[in-house]
Amino acid sequence: MLLRIVSTALLALALFPTHATGAVPQPRAGDVPPAIDIKDRSGQVVDLAALQGKVVVVTFWASWCGPCRRELPMLGQVQKLVGREYLEVIAINLKESRSDYLSVLRANRDLDLTFVHDVRGTVGDRYGVTALPNMFIIGRDGRIVRTHRGYSEEVLESFAQELLALLPSEALQRPTGTP
Repeated sequence: MLLRIVSTALLALALFPTHATGAVPQPRAGDVPPAIDIKDRSGQVVDLAALQGKVVVVTFWASWCGPCRRELPMLGQVQKLVGREYLEVIAINLKESRSDYLSVLRANRDLDLTFVHDVRGTVGDRYGVTALPNMFIIGRDGRIVRTHRGYSEEVLESFAQELLALLPSEALQRPTGTP
């Protein structure tokens, strides 16, 4: 019986090799990031090409992920400090129910981030996301500068410093609290 189960499983893997190799590799520094092309919470399609000239953070998160939940306010603070003229943070909820997604949004209603709900994981699949949190930092030239995957909250301050280092000097001279 066990031999029959193992044989059937091996046959299935041979017939469907995409399931065996499955995951798309994550884009790396220097790569053009995959398209997002799904709507944010305001109903606008997120178009990375339209954001060229800004530093863009694409971060994948889930409600059950502690480091993700602590990352969102940090990214919100950097977004508020710098403004949307220079920085765009796209926070993509990965494969969760609408109620879990909305619960986190309600808890973070003061954050000025572009929230996206990737309920089926199509964008996460394009980015090869297999662990959370997972962050991609895109430079002003539209190419990935850095990636971070499966990190703890202890490194969040260093991520903020990485973001600030990528911004033009005028972004850092902006008066605090200016929209």
